[in-house]
Amino acid sequence: MAKGASPLYGSKQEEEDWRAECDMRTLMEAEEIQKDSKRLQRAARKAQEKLGELASVAGKADAAKS
Repeated sequence: MAKGASPLYGSKQEEEDWRAECDMRTLMEAEEIQKDSKRLQRAARKAQEKLGELASVAGKADAAKS
């Protein structure tokens, strides 16, 4: 095994190759979503919901600091 390599992933090169494959699939999926206006709208709504949830959590964390 290469020095510093994780036993779960193999070599650093194998991990980088796996990440590149995963990123490529993510980019392909994003392109498909952008081509489908209804799907894109649903994703945007879900993102807005998540932003609201994060803002709520951040507000609670800020209040706890005070």
